[in-house]
Amino acid sequence: MPSPSSAPLSPASPPFGRALCAMVTPFTDDGLLDLDGAQVLAEHLVADGCDGLVLSGTTGESPTTSDSEKAALVRAVAEAVGDRAAVVAGVGSFATRHTVEMALQAEKAGADGLLVVTPYYSKPPQDAVEAHFLEVADASGLPLALYDIPGRTGTRIEPETMLRLAEHPRIVAVKDCAYDLMGTQKVLSRTDLAYYTGCDELILALYAVGGVGYISTVANVAPRQLRSIIDAFDAGDTAVAQQRQQQAMELIELMMGAGLPGTVTSKALLGALGLPGGPVRAPLRPAGREATDGLLRAYEALRVTAPSR
Repeated sequence: MPSPSSAPLSPASPPFGRALCAMVTPFTDDGLLDLDGAQVLAEHLVADGCDGLVLSGTTGESPTTSDSEKAALVRAVAEAVGDRAAVVAGVGSFATRHTVEMALQAEKAGADGLLVVTPYYSKPPQDAVEAHFLEVADASGLPLALYDIPGRTGTRIEPETMLRLAEHPRIVAVKDCAYDLMGTQKVLSRTDLAYYTGCDELILALYAVGGVGYISTVANVAPRQLRSIIDAFDAGDTAVAQQRQQQAMELIELMMGAGLPGTVTSKALLGALGLPGGPVRAPLRPAGREATDGLLRAYEALRVTAPSR
């Protein structure tokens, strides 16, 4: 696994680094997969502080990309970043068989790890959730990060289920969007699972209680600024870490909490900044001019506070 390039790590380094970006999937103006753009964006993000890139998550518009597009994206990004960053492929779906197929495809394409979301829509009980993850973990040789986001899937990975899943040697991490700090700390205190927050507003909060970092949508446009939060905490300067988290909150709220999906706001800003992103695919729709202008103002306000490299 690649080693993060910026902040010093603890003796037990996280499996995919500390600062991960949930990368958008760039498309051309006519809606086709833009592999050249994906490589440019990936190299930019790694150069600006990302230890790893998570592909084909919700931010990567996985519901609207085909299996072949997902595999091509992994190959292109892995080629672009080499051993400078981890490439984690989102392979989750609501069908166990399909998830296993995508896991094997991602492994063959060159992924370093897998992000596997709880099966959605069908609301399986906890024993079925557990069996789903175990089957995927048994099928592939790659390390898995479980994605716990009940607000989207309708089903929580309950702490007791997480404790049992942690016994599998290839289940090594969690992307935590459950908004249950009590449950999260219960698992943290009893396992070696590496917890990444998937909620940008909680980067410092989870890190301070034992999380290892973040998988961030906002990092598509502000990777260095978010990285500086955990770098300051690692350096022992908690006041600076608090300040940097607070400085990022206006942009975080506009990108993640103002009614537009993070994919839409990320691509609006990337386009305004001249970086690859392109349009979103239906049913998503692009941000309007007023929303984009507001995002740009918040981005510029954060940019002027950014630490030097």
